[in-house]
Amino acid sequence: MKKLLSLLLFLGMATFTFAQTDAATGPSMKFETIEIDYGTIDQGADGVRKFMFTNTGTEPLVIKNARGSCGCTVPTWPKEPVMPGETASVDVRYDTNRVGKFTKTVTLTTNETIGTRMLTIKGDILKKDAEQAVPASKPSILKDGQ
Repeated sequence: MKKLLSLLLFLGMATFTFAQTDAATGPSMKFETIEIDYGTIDQGADGVRKFMFTNTGTEPLVIKNARGSCGCTVPTWPKEPVMPGETASVDVRYDTNRVGKFTKTVTLTTNETIGTRMLTIKGDILKKDAEQAVPASKPSILKDGQ
């Protein structure tokens, strides 16, 4: 019985060690976060946010494509391979002229084993007041247009 228990324990440890070693091979993205909340921002505010990641794998990471869930969400990504240990970003520009709450996604296609990853942005865009949107005209210092 002791031999059987020892054998099972040994096999369990060997499997665990192999799984850890196997998971570290190839390219692997580790993001600081996969969701960014813009919070409540004004219409026309800066709509660019950065998803920072590191290639924690053993081979170069290639992002083959990045696609926003609609035309209002435009991603940019590194076109060159990201080497093991290097950090890079996927930048996402949301059209902040669209008023209201939003939740959008960006789908990344990579050379990782899993193939695709999903990033999420969300927030609430407040409409500018009419007074803020159109600057007040400056009074003329000339009398009657002279």
